Amino acid sequence: MGFIFVTLLIDIMGWGLIIPVMANLISELKGIPANKASIYGGYLLAAFAFTQFLFSPVIGNLSDRFGRRPVLLASLFGFGVDYIILAISPAYSWLFIGRVIAGITGASFTTASAYIADISPDPAQRAKNFGMIGAAFGLGFVLGPALGGLLAIWGIRAPFYGAAALCLLNCLYGYFFLPESLPKENRRPFDWKRANPIGSLMFLVRHREIGNLAFGFFLIYLAAQAVQGNWNFFTEYRFHWTSGMVGISLTVVGVLIGGVQGGLTRVVNPKLGNEKSIYLGLSLYTIGLVLFAFASQSWMMFVFLIPYCLGGIAGPSLQAVISGHVDPSHQGELQGALTSLMSATTIIGPIIMTGTFTYFTSDKAPFYFPGMHFLIGAFFMLMSTIIIYFVLSREKKNPIPAQPPTAG
Repeated sequence: MGFIFVTLLIDIMGWGLIIPVMANLISELKGIPANKASIYGGYLLAAFAFTQFLFSPVIGNLSDRFGRRPVLLASLFGFGVDYIILAISPAYSWLFIGRVIAGITGASFTTASAYIADISPDPAQRAKNFGMIGAAFGLGFVLGPALGGLLAIWGIRAPFYGAAALCLLNCLYGYFFLPESLPKENRRPFDWKRANPIGSLMFLVRHREIGNLAFGFFLIYLAAQAVQGNWNFFTEYRFHWTSGMVGISLTVVGVLIGGVQGGLTRVVNPKLGNEKSIYLGLSLYTIGLVLFAFASQSWMMFVFLIPYCLGGIAGPSLQAVISGHVDPSHQGELQGALTSLMSATTIIGPIIMTGTFTYFTSDKAPFYFPGMHFLIGAFFMLMSTIIIYFVLSREKKNPIPAQPPTAG
């Protein structure tokens, strides 16, 4: 777990490192001011998300065939190459190449999740360990931008070299010290029919209970795009926040997420159990989104981050429940499918949320309401709670043994 935590931390730090300078780099390469460069940053995000959507099932299936260790190390190496390309890029098109490579190798989250499932046979321990993913995200989101800002003193490309160094050093460390988690007897042949987004999603469809839970999982991450995909636009428009204030708020988010996933989850989940932790977390998410929608003063956004981020106790518990339905030889395939779902929300979610925000702040709207996208997010979150409740209640009445889904 120590190496996996560091791997995920470095992945997030690498991304966070380049946040302070990405806009300036795009502006420099395109010869345009930073405000006009934002749309080109959006194109890069879409390219990354779409590529990850396509390749996450491939990476997950490869890890079921060859083991977690070689796939995880290859992903880290690929990330290092991506950051080097970004650092030396002479034109904007090179950034696209780098982001496509990152989208392919970014499925290290897929393999890391499968690794966690491999080494966590106990359901309660599994939820604790999955919570480390969120803790790595929170801590990386705090450390990455801060370190990136410091490295930027030596130029806007310095943070990219720093991110590359972190990934390649972690790859080298893992080569010597990371053990394999998937025994050879639990591996299975690689199947192209399953190693694509459609085949990957069919994996969820073939197993009805996993499919329904995964749909709830999808709605959760789609709802989260109300915050992730539109936070800076909303706060700058509604409360006239500067980019510095937005950065401070994101640091607060990182601290809260790290505390919830790395600490609170490991205490609350064993006491409440996975099911109650899911319901409590999703309820807090929903409340937080509704509060954001009706916030009338700047300070309220910071206060309302507390219930919203506390909702993070739901994610590890839900992932633990879903992974408990699948045997070890299919964990990579499952995690690949879930990562594809997450990537899909990153492709369509920001479009839905920013489009809603733009419409309800325009003259065309039937009424003026800048926070409407938060209410849409709350609706998605509530729907996921209802779906998951009915699935888990039905399982209590008719228990289904854990087994891999059959083809056909």
